[in-house]
Amino acid sequence: MNRPERKTYFLKTFGCQMNVYDSERMAEALARDGYSETSDVDGADLVILNTCHIREKAAEKVYSELGRIRDVKNERAKDGKNTVIAVAGCVAQAEGPEITARQPAVDLVIGPQSYHRLPELIARTTVDRKHIVETEFPGDEKFARMKAPRRISSPSAFLTIQEGCDKFCTFCVVPYTRGSEYSRSVAKIEAEARELARAGAKELVLLGQNVNAYHGEGADGRTASLADLIRTLAAIEGVERIRYMTSHPRDMSDDLIAAHADVPQLMPFLHLPVQSGSDRILAKMNRKHTAAEYVDLIARIRKARPDIALSSDFIVGFPGETEQDAEDTIALIEAVGFAQAFSFKYSARPGTPAAGHGDQLDEAVKSERLLRLQAVLDAQQVSFNAQSLGGVVPVLFERKGREAGEFVGRTPYLQLVHAAGDGDLIGKTANVAVNETRRSSLSGVISAA
Repeated sequence: MNRPERKTYFLKTFGCQMNVYDSERMAEALARDGYSETSDVDGADLVILNTCHIREKAAEKVYSELGRIRDVKNERAKDGKNTVIAVAGCVAQAEGPEITARQPAVDLVIGPQSYHRLPELIARTTVDRKHIVETEFPGDEKFARMKAPRRISSPSAFLTIQEGCDKFCTFCVVPYTRGSEYSRSVAKIEAEARELARAGAKELVLLGQNVNAYHGEGADGRTASLADLIRTLAAIEGVERIRYMTSHPRDMSDDLIAAHADVPQLMPFLHLPVQSGSDRILAKMNRKHTAAEYVDLIARIRKARPDIALSSDFIVGFPGETEQDAEDTIALIEAVGFAQAFSFKYSARPGTPAAGHGDQLDEAVKSERLLRLQAVLDAQQVSFNAQSLGGVVPVLFERKGREAGEFVGRTPYLQLVHAAGDGDLIGKTANVAVNETRRSSLSGVISAA
């Protein structure tokens, strides 16, 4: 008796770490439903684009990709093969029925909170031959239903603890695509973390759109903070490192700052977006903090953990930004000092308040200011990495490098490190003597020190 041929899926992920986490969970749900993954989009029975709405022209890039996938679907149909096309993620949530209207080849549009229903919805599209748009916000049901044993492809594992945001920054679509803030309970997060540790994870990266606003139910029934959660996870056998992202300055509480000093597993690296150094622009962004408050907060964090490395996000060319506003941002960067950072030109997101502002800036002005700002940030990253030259750093190795015998990992400060070693170093922490530094990485040799 011949077994039925196993169905295949092709999954492409755009954007942030939370999308990577969601893609992993979708893959697990599909594996339970009899699918196997393929890297060949032309031969896939199911194609999923897990999309991001944050970057410039994100939706248009998705539609361009869908045009190519539609052609694949039509070619397969000539051979009597059915192809299901699904759009997931934040573009799916934001665009909804417009996606199937603009690209009728799409069978399923599914928002971030409904991934637990993916196999069921795919089956419905096959039977009903109708477009399905599923973009509800069913709270914790997504996590409760996606209980497959977690697969890990790296000793550093993502773990979503919080979703959504209540801050409503005027440039951001997250409150509209991910909904209001929701925190998972400590018990459920701890159970998933233990499962990851048993599977070989040495580092947990706690994810949330506004992760330090975490306020989940604790073991005693009272609300637990992110610091409480971190202390619980640090007690799990096998967990050597803990990180979290992305944070908001308004939610950087005293107990979380103290955890950076007290919990050895909590890495000395903090991504804390400021967006601008101009109080006028910060107010227009509805960031709810001033530049001076941010600088003061950084001083408090550094007092608790002097060696902490900082990262941030910057938006250049926000509507109404003047040359003085741009200079204020550069002044903040020079005052704080960052190990790395992400910087972008402002681009309007449909449905956000800032998109309707009449004082939009010319692209040439935004480009010039971005280059100027990035030159300062790049110089700071080069300077930070140069401090490691000639020293020894502990590196958790995550994967093989391009060269024979080379492995790639990260320092506690999230620096990428390339080093040659004997045997299999993946999942192991080893000291590396750094003999070369670049803007975005370090190189060295395994050290006995």
